Amino acid sequence: MSIKKVTFLAVAILFMGIGVILFIFRSLNEAGIDVVAVNDITQSLAEHWGSQEQSELPSRQYGLEYTVLDSRGDLVGATRRGLSEDIDSAIHNRDTIVDITRNGTVLGKVIIFNNTSELWEKYRNNLLVFFGVMIMFITLFCLIYAVYIDRSIFRPFRKLQAFARHVAEGKLDMPLEMEEGNGFGAFAESFDLMREELAKARENERMANQSKKELVASLSHDIKTPVASIKAVSEVMILNSVIEDDINQLEVINSKADQINTLITNLFNATLEELQELNVTVTEESSTVLGDLIQNVDYYNRAVVSSIPECIVLVDLLRLLQVVDNVISNSYKYAGTSISVSASIKGQYLEIEFKDYGHGVSPEEIPLLLNKFYRAKNAVGKSGTGLGLYIAKYLMNKMSGDINCRNMDGGFVVILRLHIA
Repeated sequence: MSIKKVTFLAVAILFMGIGVILFIFRSLNEAGIDVVAVNDITQSLAEHWGSQEQSELPSRQYGLEYTVLDSRGDLVGATRRGLSEDIDSAIHNRDTIVDITRNGTVLGKVIIFNNTSELWEKYRNNLLVFFGVMIMFITLFCLIYAVYIDRSIFRPFRKLQAFARHVAEGKLDMPLEMEEGNGFGAFAESFDLMREELAKARENERMANQSKKELVASLSHDIKTPVASIKAVSEVMILNSVIEDDINQLEVINSKADQINTLITNLFNATLEELQELNVTVTEESSTVLGDLIQNVDYYNRAVVSSIPECIVLVDLLRLLQVVDNVISNSYKYAGTSISVSASIKGQYLEIEFKDYGHGVSPEEIPLLLNKFYRAKNAVGKSGTGLGLYIAKYLMNKMSGDINCRNMDGGFVVILRLHIA
């Protein structure tokens, strides 16, 4: 049953109730005195005047209640007690007063009792019963209608709400189920089609990302192979060369091969989901190895390393080498000056500062340097992807350390914090 039909039924019941009430009041207004019965009573009383007992008052079959008075106004008889017994009471009760005459002589009067109050009380009682039944029926109807509205409107909306929550949570494999014949069927079907399209779009996106990762990984592997060959050949030529200029040029080739290898590694690492696939194995290492590690990546020999306090730090040497290589490479690229490397123990950390003497970066850009793909304004015209410091921060955090950057008087400083065992 549709909502229109139910609403029409409710309006029809309301008008039916109003019609019954109007009919009852109309019947009340049509109630009056039976003139024939009154004439019959007066004629019978006139014929038997003076010889009739009260229990023998005539024409009681008419159902009229009346009182009989003589010509002096004294009570002669009444059909029952409680009726008007004098003219004043009759006038007050709006009773009907009829003369009893015989041969033109007035023998007395008949006071026909006005039972309007009793009729009204009877009608009022009937109305109360009627209204009671109507209220019970309307209440029952409202309850049934409320259940119907809940099943046909609110329940589908609750299902839509739960469905929208599932979609927001990414649960796209849960279809929207609706009862057969529901008025929101087309509406619900549109939502379910939207869910299916979102699921298809998500799957296409996943496949595209997977293809991209596989392509980048494949290209990284393919590029690393010739770069490794170039590096190996340059190292052999350096060993075999005796001319100083040739050795310097071969070292430049070797360093550039290292730089290309670093960029390809960063590009490959950026394709990993939140870098979770990068393997970081933390071990206890002596801080004395850090000096050699820094010298291995300082292929321009611009770093001046101060003494490093002896302690045991928690690091992955391979990943730390990648971090230091990125820091020194950035200094080569953006500052082009010498690099001062100093170390000190502060609390539970060994802090290593890499200071160059370039122009640094603007203060508002410093908090953004460690973000993925962010490059400062001084990087314009220089190669790079904006991934080096982002990956360095991730690796340092995995080693229970940290990395920070800041400007200093006459230069720029990158601080590595290594956790002491």
